[in-house]
Amino acid sequence: MSMDVMVEKDRASEPDEVPAGRRAAVLRPLGRPSPRYLIVLGAALIALLWFVQAWVFQLRHGLVVTNLSDWGTGGGVPWGLYVGSFIWWVGIAHGGIVVSAAVRLFGLDGLKPVARLAELLTLAALANAGLYIILHVGRPDRIVTSILPNLGQTIRSSPLAWDVVVITLYFVLTATYLALTIRHDLFEVRNRLPGAFAPLYRAVLVGYRPEERPKSERMAWWLALGVIVLAPLFLHGGVIPWLFALLPGQPAWFGPAQGPQFLAAALSSALAAVTILAYVFRRVYRWEEIIPDRVFDGLSRWTGLFALLYLWLQLQQVITGAAMAPDAVGSAIAAKVGSPLFWFAMTLLALTVGHSGAQALSPRLFSVGRTAAVAVLPVLAILIEKTLFVIEGLMHPAFTLYEGMPSTYTPSWVELSSVIGALAIVVLFFLGAAKALPLVELGEGER
Repeated sequence: MSMDVMVEKDRASEPDEVPAGRRAAVLRPLGRPSPRYLIVLGAALIALLWFVQAWVFQLRHGLVVTNLSDWGTGGGVPWGLYVGSFIWWVGIAHGGIVVSAAVRLFGLDGLKPVARLAELLTLAALANAGLYIILHVGRPDRIVTSILPNLGQTIRSSPLAWDVVVITLYFVLTATYLALTIRHDLFEVRNRLPGAFAPLYRAVLVGYRPEERPKSERMAWWLALGVIVLAPLFLHGGVIPWLFALLPGQPAWFGPAQGPQFLAAALSSALAAVTILAYVFRRVYRWEEIIPDRVFDGLSRWTGLFALLYLWLQLQQVITGAAMAPDAVGSAIAAKVGSPLFWFAMTLLALTVGHSGAQALSPRLFSVGRTAAVAVLPVLAILIEKTLFVIEGLMHPAFTLYEGMPSTYTPSWVELSSVIGALAIVVLFFLGAAKALPLVELGEGER
């Protein structure tokens, strides 16, 4: 289906005016904060403050307060939870915008009610990914003094420089995409938006005219096409996994399966995260008609499908590494399958697949609450697996320079505090977004 045909089809099926009841429901979060809202806000602020004091502790004493250490001679690994969490958040970010782009590009109308939540999740996740780069280098000023001034040279040898480039590219793509899709909605409800965010609305609506909407739709469609094309070639199916997969010295990382495996992990964890967000907003703001049951059914099936693909790719790696592989590859795979945490993560993903399959085979088993609860499993599983992936790649190199130097790593309380802080940032981001923006596209539910 061409883009012009799609736009004309959408315009033909779109109601002339969004029903007042639906508009009021979509704008319900913009009202006065409820006591429950304030409690969540307070809890998120406390969690953020806990993380901030842990970060200040790291800034005062250096990375020695983490359990990261020199590779080989220090008996540890220089990359751990920080890099694992970075991959996790980048994956959720990439998966979120891919979900939204696929909705617009392929006409997945069943997921349109959660498309904007996915776009906003991408921005929050990218912010956390950038935060983890800063945490990992030890001091924020190193981004300015060591990476950016010499980006032309460091990008040839530093994975960190490529990470900065990828995050910046995706942030620009996502912010542009969101701006294109939200301008019309903000204009339509401009008289009901809170005055506290007036400068933000003026900035987003600068130069807006109602007749530009078809043009904005076409631009969003082409931007969605760009996102879909870039995802497997340059983003979470390309650059990020290639930074690991092209290193034969680390057999736990090396191999052609990393690209599709990273992409499957990103999509399954992002879809699961969107499921959790959709459930929270539906329950808190009584959005049963805005986000109906069929949305959760679709999210569950897609999450299960990509989790199954991820497990299949893991199986390929384990089989080829455990059969007659070179010694270095065999050692890396043996270490992986010998880790209880690895099997814990795989079990969580298998349960996700089983739940999705059971609901697909027997619709009477479907439950929105259970679907949201199961969505926590792949999110947690991917964080565990990606952190193990980073650690095992460093602990089991192919060369023998550090042979006999045992490596160990367990995240310190400072590193674990960063996970709490990153989650608090996402919660605060959506608490703010709920009071400032329509979180669902107006009129999408009637199509």
